[in-house]
Amino acid sequence: MLWFFLWVMWFVLLFRVIGDIFRDDRMGGGAKAGWTVFVCLLPYLGVFVYLIARGRGMGERDVRQMQQQEQAFRSYVQEAAAGTPATGATRADELAKLAGLHDHGDITDAEYERAKAKVLAG
Repeated sequence: MLWFFLWVMWFVLLFRVIGDIFRDDRMGGGAKAGWTVFVCLLPYLGVFVYLIARGRGMGERDVRQMQQQEQAFRSYVQEAAAGTPATGATRADELAKLAGLHDHGDITDAEYERAKAKVLAG
């Protein structure tokens, strides 16, 4: 049972290292390929060398990713609570666009008034 547990733990560690290799944005493609080949061809030695050489960065990358996810979640909650779409235009933006179309002669006075009333009503 102990050997099975250690075997499963080894695979978890191996997948975390491979995931960290591909998650690191500062590492180039050649370095990623080299580390991946090293970890796959000599798994025990490769993982231990990776942990010694880049172990501190793994933790920093994990923290950075969690902070980005938390920030994205907070901004989503704030936008949902405010009731405005995340990327949608505000009424002022829509009115400015309509005024630009009217000034350039793309829409008539009647079309402009109908669209403006629709924006202000909605």
